[in-house]
Amino acid sequence: MSETKSSRRWWALAVIAAAQFMVIMDTSIVGVALPKMQAELGFGPGNLSWVFNAYVVAFGGLLLLGGRLSDLLGARRVFAAGWGVLLVGSLVAGLATGVGSELAGRAVQGVGAALIAPSALTLLMMLFGADPRELNKAIALYGAAAPAGGTAGVFLGGVITEYLSWPWVFYLNIPIALAALLATPALMPRAAARSGSVDVLGALTVTGGLAAGVYAIVRAPQVGWASTLLVAALAVVLLGVFVAVQAKRREPLMRLGIFATPNLAAANIAQFLLGAAWVPMWFFLNLYLQQVLGLSAFPSGSALLPMTTLTMVGMIVVAPRVIAKVGPKKTLVGGMAVLAAGLFGLSLIRPTGSFWVDVLPGSLVAAAGMSLAFIPSLGIALSSARPEEGGLASGIVNTSYQIGSALGLAAMTAVAAANGADLLDDVVALTEGYSAAVIGAAVIAAVGAVLAAASLRTPRAPAEPERRTVSTTR
Repeated sequence: MSETKSSRRWWALAVIAAAQFMVIMDTSIVGVALPKMQAELGFGPGNLSWVFNAYVVAFGGLLLLGGRLSDLLGARRVFAAGWGVLLVGSLVAGLATGVGSELAGRAVQGVGAALIAPSALTLLMMLFGADPRELNKAIALYGAAAPAGGTAGVFLGGVITEYLSWPWVFYLNIPIALAALLATPALMPRAAARSGSVDVLGALTVTGGLAAGVYAIVRAPQVGWASTLLVAALAVVLLGVFVAVQAKRREPLMRLGIFATPNLAAANIAQFLLGAAWVPMWFFLNLYLQQVLGLSAFPSGSALLPMTTLTMVGMIVVAPRVIAKVGPKKTLVGGMAVLAAGLFGLSLIRPTGSFWVDVLPGSLVAAAGMSLAFIPSLGIALSSARPEEGGLASGIVNTSYQIGSALGLAAMTAVAAANGADLLDDVVALTEGYSAAVIGAAVIAAVGAVLAAASLRTPRAPAEPERRTVSTTR
């Protein structure tokens, strides 16, 4: 391979990592801006989390469609289209003057992210899949971009909200999207389109079912579970229809048989539970910093920088070495156990606490656990699928994390509200509510460690080269 071509691959990886950084940053950059958006746009405490959920439900619900389109139309085309849609959604969200227009803009952003994320992973596998060592490096850099984007979004949101205004947390996407659109034709490999159909009914039912489920969980603390039973039943019906359609269609959105692949289902469950534990942690930690400790937007965002830095270093430097030494299974199980310990430490927050005692130690332990768990679970999920189903595998693993994030946040929002977090003028009640939510997140991480230990299997022989295995599970 020529030096120019090799260099171009790493520049392409930089754009792919930037894409991952951006789509995850867009889940978190609104966090610090939420109080001002609540005041200016008229959000109530019960629907404020939909600024997050509108994006994540559209993102997670349409990821399988994005992966399928990537396989059919070519990853480069879908990657570029996703940036265009994200740009439009960001503009709508920034110009919003009310709750409806804001949530519409966030949903369009989620559609763009659902096209970007699986096509980005497919492009990564096309560029680096032939060399397992380079693929490990590429996945480590790509993986580090996710938590970095999540926590950096909180910091950037703080800077923007403090010194500009909340719409700029959305306008920030526009120049980055334009740069990515310009770079894509020159850097990304071209893939020929393939014949096949698109399962529109599957995409609609899975997205509708997930949205209804999240809505029921979020609304239950305000109106009671009895009042949300109809919506919850609708969620079950829609998801049941989705599974039935996938089982019968000749070209389904998600081939159900893919989950029979050894370790793929287990790795995706781990990704689901990681999202369900990690995202509620930063959501409520950010609210604790502002509403209980009284930090303004910029200091609140800055308070999470140590966690971001440790997560990036852990994913890029530490996790690959630990995987090489003890194998991905032990690294994943240990990482989720460490994450659970860190979250439990954060649950001990006090109404009269401080950043140095109540936030920093626990957040660093949680960051170490996340960095150890995320990389092996992602690598196992991607390497388990057949090469021709790279887009599907990418869509599934992204869906697992994003839907875990949405459902985890919805459930922990309900837990927080049930324990006093809806009493905005009472810092004691707020702290108790946020603490209960973080304890719930710690339990999710602990369950993830147990399930990973029980369900991940050890192959009897090393994987064959054509399987493009990232590393073997021990």
